[in-house]
Formats: sequence, C-alpha cells, structure tokens
Amino acid sequence: MRVVTSEYRHIPVLRTESLELLTLKTQHTFVDATLGYAGHASEAARMIGREGTLIGIDQDAQALEAARERLMSLPKEERPHLLLLQGNFGELDELLLSAEVPGIDGILFDLGVSSPQIDEPSRGFSFQENGPLDMRMDPSKPTPNAAEIINTSSASDLTRIIRTYGEEKWASRIADFIVRRRKQHPLTTTQELVDVIKDAIPASARRAGGHPAKRTFQALRIAVNGEMDVLERGLEAAIRWLNPRGRIAVISYHSLEDRIVKETFARYVNRCTCPPDLPACVCGLKPILTPVTKKPLIASDEEKAANPRARSAKLRVAEKCAEEDR
Repeated sequence: MRVVTSEYRHIPVLRTESLELLTLKTQHTFVDATLGYAGHASEAARMIGREGTLIGIDQDAQALEAARERLMSLPKEERPHLLLLQGNFGELDELLLSAEVPGIDGILFDLGVSSPQIDEPSRGFSFQENGPLDMRMDPSKPTPNAAEIINTSSASDLTRIIRTYGEEKWASRIADFIVRRRKQHPLTTTQELVDVIKDAIPASARRAGGHPAKRTFQALRIAVNGEMDVLERGLEAAIRWLNPRGRIAVISYHSLEDRIVKETFARYVNRCTCPPDLPACVCGLKPILTPVTKKPLIASDEEKAANPRARSAKLRVAEKCAEEDR
C-alpha cells in the first residue's frame, strides 16, 4: 500500500460553504468531479452516509490512489458506497454511464490544479521548482505536453495562448523571446522557461503582481489540458445528470473559469428566447436551473490567511428545477 506523504496534504477550499449549499442528505448520490485527495469528498461521505453513493472522478492515478486510502479509512458507519473513476470530467457522460447510476443529487467541481500536482517537480506545473515541461493532468495519455507547445507553436499562437488563458499583458514579448531562445536549443525544463519569461518582462514590471511566470504557466496548463472546452462540456453534462432539485457547485480560481461557469448557468436559468417587448413568453422554454448564489461566494479573510490558494476562489451554486417549479 502506498504511504500518503506530505505531497498529498491539500487543504480544501471553501469546503464548509460548498457542502452546506449542496444540501447533501443520507441516501444521496454525490459526485466529486475533481476528487484530488478527497478533501471535500471525505466530508461529503459523512453527510450522505452508508446508504449514499459517492462517485469520485480524477484523471490523476496518484490522486485516486491517495483518495481511496483516505475514504476507506472512514468508519464503516460513515462510509458510503464508493465508486472511484479515472478520467476527465469532460467525459462525465461516459463515466456516469459506466457507474450505472440513474441520476445524481449533488456534484462539485473544484477547478484548477491541486497543490500536490504543483508541488511535484516532475509534473512540470511549478514555476518555483525545476522539472520537465510537461503539465499534463494525465501523463499516461499521449497528448502534447507543454514542451511540445512551447517548441512547435508559432509566435502568434503562443501570444494567443498566453494572452487569452493567462491574461498576460506581456504575452507578445514573451512569445517572441521564447521563439528566439528555442532557435538556440529546445526549451525542455520549467527553469529554462522561467528564465526566458524573466528576460522578456521588463524589470520594473516584475516588481509587482507576484511571480512573473505565474500567468504564462497558467496559460500553458490550460492549453495543454484543454481546460476551457472540458469545463463547459463537463458543466452541461452535470446539469443533465442532476435529479430534480439536485445541486451543482463550482469553485473557480480565475476569471476565465468563473466567466464560463456564470455564462453556462445563465443559459439554463434564462432560456426564454422571446423578444423583450412581448408581454408574455410564447417560446415555451422554461428554466432548467435556479441560482442558489446570486453572486459568487469568496473565502473568509481567515481562510485566505491560512490557505493562499483560497485568495482567488469563487463559488457558484445552482439547483435544477423540478417540473412543478417551472
């Protein structure tokens, strides 16, 4: 049995708020679409109890193994039926079909990369530790890694990736410096990329706003894993699988993610296509979701101080309408 080490000490963000708003009860079927080390799921398990079903999804085999150990260590009287599935939540339809559940009562998405993945240099997510430029959430899949994107993309494509997914004002300059440097030799390590980024960003701009490589590394991680497309696909599948009055909770960490969550929820809340000047709806499209949080919830000052990852977190929750509510 693998010993769970400090690399899997991950502090769950907004755990109390997200689980309270999901209103989980005994016998419920709950899905943690981003299981990680089961920080949220271990508490959800106690809420749904032995007669409930907990489905945990993660594309990281190490995280699944660590989560299984943690959940199996719960007392039997608190441990629900467990189904732990390796995969990406963009494949939610296929994964839930394989689980053979008729519907779900609650689902949680805790987006972004987990602390254990960041802390492991060999995964290539960290701009603070030297390692190979990988950044794949599931390294077993033969998909392009960060090094391949860095060394084969045109300057214009790199600029688009860094500007769009990292919201980096120096995107064009960073892309030009990358192209110039890779002509000397391919960039293969995180430290090499950090050095290029530092050279590209003027010294005066590097003095504020955190580590100068943070936004570029975020952008590459999103591009490598197709996170924006996967997120929208996963959210729509989750809404389909929710039972009436089931709830979906999403914790996001940057504006791009939050915008997709907000816009996806809005499409299912405001479905009417009638012109605004019509006195009454004639299209017949009724709401599928009701917002539970009018505005995103953020972490308390105490949680932000204790867990830096919580500083940018935003929580949105919605409930699926029952037929009689429409």
